[in-house]
Amino acid sequence: MKAKNCLIFGGSGQIGRNLIRKLTKNNIKVTVVTRNLHQKGLRIKTQANAGYIEIVEANIFEEKKIQTLFEKSDFCINLVGILHEKKSSTFKNIHTIFPSLLAKLCKKYELEKFIHLSALGINDAVDSEYAKTKLNGEKEILSNFSKTIILRPSVVFSESDNFSTQFMTLLNLLPFFPLYYSGKTKFMPIHCSDLTDIIYYSLSKNVNSQIIECVGPQTLSFKEIIKILLDLIGKKRLLISLPLPLANLSAKFFQLFPKPLLTQDQLRLLKYDNVLSGKYKSNTEIGIPSKLQFYKEVKKYSHMWREGGQFSTEKYLTNNEKKNIIYCFF
Repeated sequence: MKAKNCLIFGGSGQIGRNLIRKLTKNNIKVTVVTRNLHQKGLRIKTQANAGYIEIVEANIFEEKKIQTLFEKSDFCINLVGILHEKKSSTFKNIHTIFPSLLAKLCKKYELEKFIHLSALGINDAVDSEYAKTKLNGEKEILSNFSKTIILRPSVVFSESDNFSTQFMTLLNLLPFFPLYYSGKTKFMPIHCSDLTDIIYYSLSKNVNSQIIECVGPQTLSFKEIIKILLDLIGKKRLLISLPLPLANLSAKFFQLFPKPLLTQDQLRLLKYDNVLSGKYKSNTEIGIPSKLQFYKEVKKYSHMWREGGQFSTEKYLTNNEKKNIIYCFF
């Protein structure tokens, strides 16, 4: 059977790399668009066998160059998203204008399907620019191309994420850790490989829902997540609930960094639970439930933040030391 062609935007991140491996193993050729071929080309190229992957260097707003890629494509997947703004990479440009452009090109070149990765909880977060532009982007896509499936994941984690790994780094360095909104915000963390399974399923099967909420098997508060990470790296830290005025002040400071630890917009997002809304079908309801649990998966790579590194794992422990381990199951 002739291989289908899939055009991917945002293929160099944790989700993109996992997805490239998934698609090419299932006889789908991929074309990955990147802004910096020299910086990200090798990382992308090693995710698939020769002949199954093509890497194209282009700015995502170079419409004429991008158009030519749609001529030979059967599917398009957009994984592009930002958590904070910088220069021309504004929320509006990345989350609204760019997805709208892709949807119009999908319609023009009569692609079979467009998969767009959005975010969970954006309906409720009315005071967040991130959420508002994500929501506006979804509306633009659906009005321009009917053969679209929008996936709304909760927080995504893996050994190469910017979530669990960043928190473990901070927990290693800081004597205390701030909790915003008392750490009560709820999440349903989904592992990267579970999410790529959902993307492939949505691409290859007849899915009737245009919006699907993608979540992991557990609901955890932010405080519970931090406690799990502390347990996994073998640290004890003072968890302090910051009053909102102080939290705002810290967000103003942190957002001045080149790679902000926290912005005021992200602080506003933390007011809202990142869980199933009940308004749309979930990945479980379309027939592909998530299986990988947060504690068990993070445990596989948390040794990089423990004293002793890989030698702190069970493989190197004595029988007496193994008996003294306290396991945390949720």
